[in-house]
Amino acid sequence: MIKLGEVVMILDLHRQGLTVSAIARELGLDRKTVRKCIARGLEPPVYGPRKPRKRLIDPFVPYLRGRVVAYPGLTGRRLLRELRERGYEGGYTAITDLLRDIRPAPLLAFEVRFETPPGDQAQVDFAQFCSSRMNRRSRASSGYSHSCSASAG
Repeated sequence: MIKLGEVVMILDLHRQGLTVSAIARELGLDRKTVRKCIARGLEPPVYGPRKPRKRLIDPFVPYLRGRVVAYPGLTGRRLLRELRERGYEGGYTAITDLLRDIRPAPLLAFEVRFETPPGDQAQVDFAQFCSSRMNRRSRASSGYSHSCSASAG
């Protein structure tokens, strides 16, 4: 990838009368790159996104989608064995990468709340504090908390 500063350098050397070969030699670039820069001028090069390449797994994607929707717990190894029987020649990682995209998201587990009758359970907390100041001295205080299951509502 050629930078704008290099394009300016190429154009300046070309204006000074250096040949394409001399510019390429001096900047360590290919002659075709120098020719493109001179033809394009000061406009920076535009690089677009590449077209996606055809993958070995593409013909098997519909089959994998169907299997994963029907049985979400199937492992990549199991599906690799099934695809090999169907003629797949690709690798394991291609399958696991695809499974990450097509596998349905797991359902979040809900919280199970439990109730206890009054007097069966209690929660006790104890803490020490060093914030009370009497007569310019720090003094430690303690706190004790006890809550029964019936009163914690």
